[in-house]
Amino acid sequence: MSYTHTVTVPLGWEEAVQYTRDALAGQGFGILSEIDVRATFEAKLGTDAAEELGDYVILGACNPALASRALSAEPDMGALLPCNVVVRRGRGAAETTIQAIDPQTMVKQSSSPAVRDVADDADTRLRAALASLSGAGSPGR
Repeated sequence: MSYTHTVTVPLGWEEAVQYTRDALAGQGFGILSEIDVRATFEAKLGTDAAEELGDYVILGACNPALASRALSAEPDMGALLPCNVVVRRGRGAAETTIQAIDPQTMVKQSSSPAVRDVADDADTRLRAALASLSGAGSPGR
């Protein structure tokens, strides 16, 4: 089983990051954290490591209503939050890849029916956000 949902879009880096933010917001997700992996690599490992990686950001997306339901059902679920969404573009790439965690991975860690319901809801919303990105870069967008 894959642990991510993935789409590839014909967008430049900054445009893809902004469209991803917008698509997540459209599904009720805010961004709690942002990790610029490329900048971290450059600072800690040097320019060559950053260049080899390309553009790479991890967005910590959270839908507060879903997080509340998950934490009420099982407080330990906080260790699996927020839902990570990766936007990445390799050096010289013509497209940008966006990946979201598959919330069903949470279900594997819990036997709670309430957690399963939250994971199903989060999965539906994250898939919808990614689906909306599939048309990004098309005429009329």
